[in-house]
Amino acid sequence: MVEPFQIFDNLYYIGMDWVSAYLVTTSDGLIMLDSLYGAFATAAISNVRKLGFDPADIRYVIATHGHGDHAGGVGTVQRASGARVAMAAGDWAMIRDTPEDLVIEDGDSITLGNTTLQFYLTPGHTPGVVSIEFGVRDGDQSYKAFMFGGMGLNFSGVDRTEMYLESVTRVRAMKGIEVNLTNHPGSARIFERAALLEDRAADDPHPFVAPDDFSEWIRELQVNAEEKLADERRTRGR
Repeated sequence: MVEPFQIFDNLYYIGMDWVSAYLVTTSDGLIMLDSLYGAFATAAISNVRKLGFDPADIRYVIATHGHGDHAGGVGTVQRASGARVAMAAGDWAMIRDTPEDLVIEDGDSITLGNTTLQFYLTPGHTPGVVSIEFGVRDGDQSYKAFMFGGMGLNFSGVDRTEMYLESVTRVRAMKGIEVNLTNHPGSARIFERAALLEDRAADDPHPFVAPDDFSEWIRELQVNAEEKLADERRTRGR
C-alpha cells in the first residue's frame, strides 16, 4: 500500500502501488471506486480512516470490472460499511463471496448528495467493464474526470478485441474529459502527478487536469487495439 492522498477537494487516492482505488466524498456520504482485494481491501478501509473519514459512511462501492485485483474486496468493504455494491451484469459472475447487488446498465447514474456518477458500459477487457464520469472540484474550479474501467489488452479473441476497440473508440469520441483516473496508477502517472501537486504553487495549474494527455492516451489504446485485432485476424485466417 501507499499512503493515501488528496487529489481534488472531493477525490482521494486510497489504493496500492500498482492497483488504484479512489474515494469520492459527497455532501451525503462516500463512494469508493474499486475495492482492491484480500488484505489490501482492509488496508484501503484503513486509508479511509487515515484521511479522517468514517468507513461507515461509504454508501456505494463501484467495481469497474470483475477481475480480482479490482473487485475481489467488494464483500470486505460491504461488510465493513453496509455499502451497496454496483457492477455490470457481465462481471457479477466473477465475484464469489458477495451476492449480486446493484447491476449497472449503460447510461445509468448514481447521485449521492451533491455528486452524480455517470456510467458507460465499455466491454472488452471483461464482458462488463464500467467506465465512470463525474465532476471533481479544485476550489472554485470544476473539472470533468473520467475513469476508463478496463484498459488492458490481456485477453484473446477477435470478438473480444472488436468489442474492446468499439469501447475505446466510443471513449475517444467523448468531449470535455479533463482528468484521467486509471485503475492502474502507472497508466496515468498518478504518483508523478501527486508529487507535482504536493509542490504546487498557488498560481500553478492542477497537474491532474491534462485533457491533451488523456486524448493522447486514448489514441494510444486505440492504436494498440487495432494492431492486436489485425494480428488476431491474420492468425485466425491461417
